[in-house]
Parts: sequence; C-alpha cells; structure tokens
Amino acid sequence: MNKKYFFFDIDGTLTDQTTHQIVPSAKKTIDLLKKQGHFVAIATGRAQYKTVKVANALEIENLVCAGGGCIVYQNKVLFNTPLDFQSAVTLLQNAKENHVGALIAYENSDAVVMSDYLFLQSCGLRKEVTTYHYDPTLDPKNLAQIYKVYLAIPSGKEDQYPWMEEMSYLRMTSDYVVYQYDQKKTGILKMMEILNAPLEDVVVFGDDKNDLVMFDDRWTCIAMGNGKPELKEKATYVTEANIDDGIYKACLKFGWIIDKK
Repeated sequence: MNKKYFFFDIDGTLTDQTTHQIVPSAKKTIDLLKKQGHFVAIATGRAQYKTVKVANALEIENLVCAGGGCIVYQNKVLFNTPLDFQSAVTLLQNAKENHVGALIAYENSDAVVMSDYLFLQSCGLRKEVTTYHYDPTLDPKNLAQIYKVYLAIPSGKEDQYPWMEEMSYLRMTSDYVVYQYDQKKTGILKMMEILNAPLEDVVVFGDDKNDLVMFDDRWTCIAMGNGKPELKEKATYVTEANIDDGIYKACLKFGWIIDKK
C-alpha cells in the first residue's frame, strides 16, 4: 500500500461540533492509518497549546497548528511563527487612535494583555478560556513577539476602519476580529519538505471555509458531509458527515485502511 500523508482539521472533522468530543470512528481510523504505515497529522488554526489535548487523545505526534505557523514533528516544536511584528504594532497603534479595544496574545498560551478595558466593555469576556492581563503602561513595541491580535470591531462596521484591511483577519464572532497566522497550506508544504515526501501523496480532511486554504489540486482533498458548500465544490471527494463515520468511510473507499474488525 502506497504511504499517504494525512492532515486532519479538528472542529467539525475529528470532533463533533455539538459535543466537542472526538468522533469514535475518527479515533479508530487514526489508529488504523498509523498501524498500516501512513503519516498522520493535525492541521488546525488552533495554537499549539490548544491543540495538544486533542492530539494526545488521538496519539498524534505531528501538528500543523497556529494556522500553519507552528510545526510540531514527533512531539517536538520545530518553529512557531508570530505575526509580522511591525505590521502588528502599526495595527495596534491605529486601533488605539480610533478607540478600538484590543487584546494581544504575546505567547503560546491563553494569556492576553490589554492596556485598557475597551475590548471587554465592547465584547465582554471571550467564550474561550482566556487569562486577561491589564497593563495601563503597555507599549506593544516592547513585547518580544505578537502571535494574535483581537480587535473589537463588530460585523458590518469594517468600512469605518479602512486600516484594518492592511493585514488579513478572521471573523469567528460578530463582536470582534482576530489577526493570526492563517496559512495552513504553507504549513503542510513545510511539513512535507521536512519529510522529503511527494505532494501527490498528501490527503487533507476539512469541513469549514477556513479549510479552503489547504485544499489544493496537487493532492487529495476530502470534504466532510457536514462541511460548507464552498469546500465541497473544491473537494476531490465528499464523504459522509463526521458523526456518520465520514472519515472512516472515506479511508475504506480509497483503500487507505483495511479493517478486519
């Protein structure tokens, strides 16, 4: 059997969006893929510290995380790329001048720092676990690095802040935007370069629009049945929903696993 190199998204692919638990058939498939000699990795926008719990539960040692900015190979962090520093500082200066609340993630953890309470006054506490630090003397130029920036800009108000377009951002909620490394395909390419393996043997699984970036004609792209229409249109193959054993069924169909049960 030809060795394949699998990269799995987490939310809505490996895990149930309702319960946030790992889909049992996905865990079974991961185990079978590894036993049958394939390379298995997670490819996610989550930071490394947030990815580890899922990776450990699935016994996966290889990660393309932080949107492709962080590469972990055999449980060793090879690099973790922050935002372009000067661009992030300029963004934060514009936010301050325009009285836009900001949070800065300055390390590989759930910690953020803020110089005022504008973000919390505008958006409240984030739904994700976050450790907030208040520093009224904060000058972003004095930070060692900046991994993420959260700006309290509501959906529909983007036109009021043309400067916010100078860096690419994601909107996960209607209350704020997040600036983070978002090049999962670049991360996959770097991992394949490290492995010195052919790109045509890559297989990616995803479900949401942010997975479009890792769907590439050079390799096999599998969209989950519960995935977004845009992703399905670009996919090599559309499998069943993740909670309907979509990963398992796709791997059986393509002969990537043999399950003797």
